[in-house]
Amino acid sequence: MAVAEGSTQVDVTPLWFHRAGASRPSAVCAATLLGMRVLLCPDKFAGTLSAPDVAAAVADGWRSVADGDELLVRPLADGGPGFLDVLARALEARRVPVSTVDPLGRPTAGEILLTPAGTGYVESAQACGLHLLTPTERDPRRTTSYGLGLLVAAAIECGAQEVVIGLGGSATNDAGAGMLAALGVTPLDSVGTALPLGGAALTAVAALDGAPRLRAARLVAATDVDNPLLGLYGASSVFGPQKGADRADVLLLDAALERFAAVLQRDLPGCPDSLGTRPGGGAAGGLGAAILALGGRCESGIGLVTRAVGLDAALETVDLVITGEGSFDHQSLRGKVVAGVAGAARDRGVPCVVVAGRVDTGRREAAAAGVTEAHSLVEHYGGEEHGGTEAAMGRPAEGLRALAARLAGQWSR
Repeated sequence: MAVAEGSTQVDVTPLWFHRAGASRPSAVCAATLLGMRVLLCPDKFAGTLSAPDVAAAVADGWRSVADGDELLVRPLADGGPGFLDVLARALEARRVPVSTVDPLGRPTAGEILLTPAGTGYVESAQACGLHLLTPTERDPRRTTSYGLGLLVAAAIECGAQEVVIGLGGSATNDAGAGMLAALGVTPLDSVGTALPLGGAALTAVAALDGAPRLRAARLVAATDVDNPLLGLYGASSVFGPQKGADRADVLLLDAALERFAAVLQRDLPGCPDSLGTRPGGGAAGGLGAAILALGGRCESGIGLVTRAVGLDAALETVDLVITGEGSFDHQSLRGKVVAGVAGAARDRGVPCVVVAGRVDTGRREAAAAGVTEAHSLVEHYGGEEHGGTEAAMGRPAEGLRALAARLAGQWSR
């Protein structure tokens, strides 16, 4: 149906009605149509809210204005923090608590997700996550992925025939050397002594000892990072500074990982050639490369999650999509949740609105990716100059509820 807006006729017939191939309803029929169907599929707001919490806040705000609309809630993740929480809501699987260690070797709690079909899911951030360290503890020269190896080993001990490892949000830059050590492959120096944990120690790696204890389980790296392990766009150069590395550290770590990659190719049976340049090898401080070295493969994290939650089917039936993440910036458009959702919505002719803690992406870039509108909590709270960043970090759920209520007033019919 259409309503007059000044001298312009605005078609407000639900998009699903047109896609279904039906004729335009009469005014009487249109009055009986149900409200809008809105798909809520955000990522986490790193450091503040999980993806389910973001979705819940948006849903509460929307319902406060448009309670008759149908909301489809599908929180998402791309392999980083929150990966297991999202999958646990979507899959028939049991959660198994596991003791592991953090990036500095301190005891911490983790878990694995096991399906009846024999697939185990683990989240690298539970053992390697940057959020597990204080800012002064961040040092990628000495942080280790050993705890992730313990999680993978636990999944295999529980009978997993395939282990899917969500990569993202890591504090490590050791190319998975710690993970390999926990799985039975120990890096050695030139005199046969086991190396200390951490990326910097790999400058002295000369050989490997032992064999991976995988019991024929297949490994899958769930990541949407396509960076290689080495070089200008590699793990150390691109992600090292986010983990506390200065310029000297980046050069040292890149050289250490180059040496380690050469040893893996020479001494680890089944390790592919050109390990240092393979797409995805640089994910999570080089954990992608370690998984490739063990005969595993890389798979899109957001693709895996969207299949699990049935996102494609949901997109076919809705009038509006709301997604979001903590910071909507240039990295968001490179394989992150928002880019995947917006592109899928655009392909179906469905408008996509982004809500984020902050928005640093230009309108043209966002529109080209399929984003109809983008809204920032920082601006909602008055902008940088009026303490908007502090408020966005301190009261994100409150801000999201208010933003969603405003959006419902603008979009709901």
